[in-house]
Amino acid sequence: MLGRECYVYDESHFLLTAVGLPTIVQVLNASRSEPYYSIKLNIDLELARELISEVAQSGAETKLAGTGMAIGPVTHSLALATMRLTELLDSPQDIPILARSLQREILYHVQTSPIGIRLRQAVQFGTRTNRVATAIRWIRENFTEALKIDELAAMAGMGESTLHHHFRAITAMSPLQFQKHLRLHEARRLMVNDRIDASMAAFRVGYESATQFNREYGRLFGAPPKRDVTMILSRTVPSEPPAASP
Repeated sequence: MLGRECYVYDESHFLLTAVGLPTIVQVLNASRSEPYYSIKLNIDLELARELISEVAQSGAETKLAGTGMAIGPVTHSLALATMRLTELLDSPQDIPILARSLQREILYHVQTSPIGIRLRQAVQFGTRTNRVATAIRWIRENFTEALKIDELAAMAGMGESTLHHHFRAITAMSPLQFQKHLRLHEARRLMVNDRIDASMAAFRVGYESATQFNREYGRLFGAPPKRDVTMILSRTVPSEPPAASP
């Protein structure tokens, strides 16, 4: 889920996230007999740019293709390339020689897919998506800091209104909302993994008001921090086995 839009995909589709986005992920179907498996491949920007420069495209792609997230079909060729990449785990001595070429092959199939324009616009210098990606990267690396839109726009090489427009088109939210989502997701992670309380988590991610934090947390996740974390831990932490009878 990105903002209020849901992206549902299965084994015959892949999810492309062309820019770093704060999302909520849920596995809908999984069981002991049919477990859920997935593979995540981080995009090598240098490799993607090399490939894009070599593959001819028809005409300039100046119009935004939509949000920075999209679902594409897993073709037979893409599936085979991905399988060969994962099989390198069984022969680690081959990874330095073969991994890059297989990643290149995977990126080629993604780039030439129906949603390939999302990848091209994200990695090519000077495109609106790439400029917004620069702003996104700064926010992700500095989300605990105060956000100044004029400085962010200058960094992206855009006017403030232009940045707002294209930022929302790609991320489905404004820069301030994007920062808020990053803060709240990180606070949730801290409370679940580090077992700190809501006030401490709020302070660590940049909130000055615990009341504001609780209100915005409940709005995003559907429950106040303490109740939400309790529900998460009850689903993920196995209960203690019963004591053996004497």
